[in-house]
Amino acid sequence: MISITCHTLVLGGIRSGKTGFAEAQALAQKQPVVYVATATAGDAEMANRISRHQAIRPASWGLVEEPLNLAQVLSEHGQQSPAPCLLIDCMSLWISNLLHAGIEHLQAQKEAFLEQVEGYPGSLIIVSNETGLGTIGMDPLTRQFCDELGWLNQALAQRCHKVVMVLAGLPLTLKDSIA
Repeated sequence: MISITCHTLVLGGIRSGKTGFAEAQALAQKQPVVYVATATAGDAEMANRISRHQAIRPASWGLVEEPLNLAQVLSEHGQQSPAPCLLIDCMSLWISNLLHAGIEHLQAQKEAFLEQVEGYPGSLIIVSNETGLGTIGMDPLTRQFCDELGWLNQALAQRCHKVVMVLAGLPLTLKDSIA
């Protein structure tokens, strides 16, 4: 059986169902799945969220926790044969982590990540928040976050075969160049 390699971007708002949709897509993969988590447990509530997410994932899935260097994760896993399906959750937390690390670090990591996305030999499922549908942020950091995430989402949408927007748990396919 030939497995089709597909890079998928899953967009949605907070609690839209995007992670559940992405996980269902990963379950359908023929190759092994590695969950790449960008979240860090900065407080008890976030630690509980992370624990809940970990408890519902299949035990057969691998886990990589990487808040900053996603390009390295793709590079390392891309050398495996076959390359596993990577489910990366999520870009909004990653951008937030990088903004706190500094704008130069953000730009370098973003460029390296996008380069690795283009060449990754396995399937990718990338989860990201769509922040461009709301109000304009009141402070410079919020506006910068929305700008950076919006630009990243656009760049990923160009590089991915499929782009799906999840609203109220319902997927809406925006792009499907595999079909």
